[in-house]
Amino acid sequence: MTGAAEWDALLQASAAVFTRPSFILFWTLVSAWVLCPGRRTVTRMIRVADPAGTRAHDAYHRLLRAGTWSLTALWRTLAGLVVATLCPSGPLVLDLDDTLFHKTGRKIAGAGLFRDPVRATARTVVYARGLNLAVLTIRIQPPWGGEPLGLPINVRLYRKGGPSLIALGAAMVQEVATWFPGRAFLLCGDGAYATLAGAGLPRTHVLSRMRCDAALYTRPRPRRPGQRGRPRKKGTRLPTPAHLARRRTGWQRISVEVRGKTVDRLLLHRPVLWYHVCPDRLVRLVIVRDPDGRQPDDFLFTTDLTASAASVASGYSGRWAIEDTFRATKQALGGEDPQTWTGEGPERAAALSFWIYAAVWLWYIPTHGTIPSWPVLPWYRAKATPSFADALAALRRALWRRQISANSTSRSVSAKMTETLIEVLAQAA
Repeated sequence: MTGAAEWDALLQASAAVFTRPSFILFWTLVSAWVLCPGRRTVTRMIRVADPAGTRAHDAYHRLLRAGTWSLTALWRTLAGLVVATLCPSGPLVLDLDDTLFHKTGRKIAGAGLFRDPVRATARTVVYARGLNLAVLTIRIQPPWGGEPLGLPINVRLYRKGGPSLIALGAAMVQEVATWFPGRAFLLCGDGAYATLAGAGLPRTHVLSRMRCDAALYTRPRPRRPGQRGRPRKKGTRLPTPAHLARRRTGWQRISVEVRGKTVDRLLLHRPVLWYHVCPDRLVRLVIVRDPDGRQPDDFLFTTDLTASAASVASGYSGRWAIEDTFRATKQALGGEDPQTWTGEGPERAAALSFWIYAAVWLWYIPTHGTIPSWPVLPWYRAKATPSFADALAALRRALWRRQISANSTSRSVSAKMTETLIEVLAQAA
């Protein structure tokens, strides 16, 4: 089993999204994106996949810019494969966040000037020009254990003057809920998306961060028989989360999962009414404290009142998987590189980079499982789990091996020379 046939089958599953000529272009472009070393501009990628220039280079630009295919249909097909292959049962854990794809030039459709969260600090706000993307990922526990993976299953472009990032996130969750009508969801996002707790998302509990100065209340008292006036919406005012954290009693020392590792944390929890965000029901507040005092207290909440405090703390820490997704998509796949300016090109190219990230993991996990796919290096003998770069290199080996074998002459070639060449191509950045 070389793995190339499995990659072909994965891409073939999306054939219905395209016309036949467009699917050939899509197939070529996606495979070229995987194989291309260095900067992933469209013209540079197609030189890898089609060095003879059998198709006009503008055909690939038109595929992104004005092709008749649908991003929504492409995401739905991929999401169905991810769920059926990697999480066929149980609640689906979704992570939601936004990221900035840097783009220079004033004529890029959908680009704008946004706060750059990577370069900004608590004291200095840094702005950069680019595409602001809301990304929804499904959290996967890989077979080798450790830190979870975040596989993108939906992406929306935020445009100034259009729907807010909150509205885009809610729309994506609602869309995914229609794709999987029999499944329940746990949506995890940072404090910027806390208001989704009151959005009435279908079959979805929300796990997020709470403001340390949030106005909290108890449940309103039930009405007495014959009581006049409208029902109360709030109970007694409670101290803010920061004040509740000053309590010396009630803390529990519990082991929680933090990015694939088990650590001890002090937890304090109670049900509260956060009326500003979720006025119709109680939420469970969980205060997380580092017993060594190295990290500040964290204030988390969930709309699932049956969830344990440990699962809330572990669930929120797993949100870091989406940050790894952003880093790998930009660095290992060059998601910001394609030079597309008009029409739907910029949005589609950016979304396609996330699609390829998910597709690579979807190919790698069933074909390799817990079997190491990377060479043992003398300076990294303790390496036990694959990174995305390892998964990408494994796919490159499979595709390059097939391509080199198909284009080789009948004259025998040294196997050692061929494998050395394939390994160099697989590791090329």
